[in-house]
Amino acid sequence: MPDLASTSLAALWLPILLAAVFVFVASSLINMLPLWHKNDFPPLPDEAAARAAIGPLQVPPGDYMVPRCNSMKDMGSPEFKAKVNQGPNWIITAMPLGEGGMASSLLQWFLFLLLVAFFSAYVASHALPPGAHYTEVFRFVGTTAFMGFAFGQLPQSIWFRRRWSTTLKHVFDGLIYALLMAGTFGWLWP
Repeated sequence: MPDLASTSLAALWLPILLAAVFVFVASSLINMLPLWHKNDFPPLPDEAAARAAIGPLQVPPGDYMVPRCNSMKDMGSPEFKAKVNQGPNWIITAMPLGEGGMASSLLQWFLFLLLVAFFSAYVASHALPPGAHYTEVFRFVGTTAFMGFAFGQLPQSIWFRRRWSTTLKHVFDGLIYALLMAGTFGWLWP
């Protein structure tokens, strides 16, 4: 039996969809305009030499670590420690060759936005009744959406040594996306 204080999740299809659309547009603008992400990936000191050295290896698409040990025991070996001290120490994502287009990535991004909107709606629908005040809807949806957009960025700096400045810019993006999503739900709450 449904809780009388909850809102039907089915009644939230429009804010779920529109919130995803609004965040998609905002994220496109944030990433296309030369705003705060323009220096996230600086060039290598000698890109031509790096490409000449790495290109012939024909590394298949995927994630790699250099140097890499095969076990925790190997991690403590003098040989591995020497490799780490000598460098280079990289975590590399090799992407497929060719232009590839962005259609698949944009579709996956939009599906992710729908997923965050859906779970934000799920939490808010169980916490708030129909006719809830804008600020209450904004608070529940905004908090849930912020967790979905922002908190997953932090391990990139914790474990993979991404610059904290880059991670914090992505967290800031997550705040913008969460505010847009919360505003959309507040506006269209049944």
